[in-house]
Amino acid sequence: MEKIEKGKFEKYSANPENPNWENIISRKAPLYQRDTDLRDVFERDDTRLLHSTAFRRLKHKTQVFFSPDNDHICTRIEHVMHVASISHTIANVLGLNTTLTHAIALGHDLGHSPFGHAGEKILSSFSMRDLGVPFWHEKNGLDFVDYIELLEDNEGYKQNLNLTYAVRDGIISHCGEIDENNIRPRNDFIDLADYVHPNQFAPYTWEGCVVKVADKISYVLRDIEDAITVGILDSHLSELYSLLGLDVLNHNLNNTNVINDLIYDLCYNSSFENGLCFSEKSLELLNQIKSFNYRNIYFSDRIQPSNRYFEVVLSEIYTLLKSAYSSNNLWPNLEKLCDTYPRLGNSFLEFAKSYYEIENRGNLKNTMLFSLGNEADFCQCILYYISGMTDHFAIEVYQEIIGF
Repeated sequence: MEKIEKGKFEKYSANPENPNWENIISRKAPLYQRDTDLRDVFERDDTRLLHSTAFRRLKHKTQVFFSPDNDHICTRIEHVMHVASISHTIANVLGLNTTLTHAIALGHDLGHSPFGHAGEKILSSFSMRDLGVPFWHEKNGLDFVDYIELLEDNEGYKQNLNLTYAVRDGIISHCGEIDENNIRPRNDFIDLADYVHPNQFAPYTWEGCVVKVADKISYVLRDIEDAITVGILDSHLSELYSLLGLDVLNHNLNNTNVINDLIYDLCYNSSFENGLCFSEKSLELLNQIKSFNYRNIYFSDRIQPSNRYFEVVLSEIYTLLKSAYSSNNLWPNLEKLCDTYPRLGNSFLEFAKSYYEIENRGNLKNTMLFSLGNEADFCQCILYYISGMTDHFAIEVYQEIIGF
């Protein structure tokens, strides 16, 4: 095995010597300081994400398989930790900022809806119909860390997370649905509001590029492991083993071996001139694995019944909440909803009042997003609210809607 040159990206990492440093660490507003704080700028972002409600809810959000009986099937939070681990290894070998990659990885999937990518597609259909724009989790993730997630500051006021540009950029730029090689950061310090679709721009930092690649390595291989566990791939194992160059009779598929080989290949072949890149052989293998997953896992007949159920659940929640809209009587209508559907109504009312222009805001000092007389604002508010749900909570309020 060829020896890897370690630290070959060190002079391009996110550190004070980087010519883009002030852009990388910029925030929308200054973040409060403590004399006793021991964390650096990205460690502060990391812990702000860790303490967010959106991060906590990832443990009850679908990765691929919905509500598995087996406790060892991957959920969204485990996927996030896999990406953080893979990102750390790559960044550490290449000499990049591991604290930044960890923060990006920790926040990269905060915008995911309940029920995984199936839920994302369903919410996107509502958004296209009522707002004329798609819903996609990378953009929703940026909106969550910019506007929706709130933390108390050192004086007890609830404020927006106010993360650094590099972490925010890494979240919206992380799309792992990539087949290309030679990934490298863009030069332009853009307004992230300019994004209109996934993978539109490369990340601004090499660390963001690392998370983007690590996301793909993580999900395509762990999804196979879970699919084997639940029995979806029983009739496709010979195809899979042939793809991986294994003997079905004499080998067990070891997910960690494949991941290790891909990480090593990436670190060996990447350079400043060529960007983050695999060998042609490894890139072809990774893309073949991804294609295998789409054919035999994501579009499997076993997956489709739950997808149809998700559409019913989310449609009923969205339709009921939307029926409460009135330009003049929104709060009274929502309070009536609370009488009939207390779990859903009270939860949504509490959520909405945090972002609407109201007089008494208590300890809220976050950005106000919505005006009472704007129906599109109300639809967007519902989409944010539903996208923040766990699978369990979405089903719980659906059962409330259909129950008596």
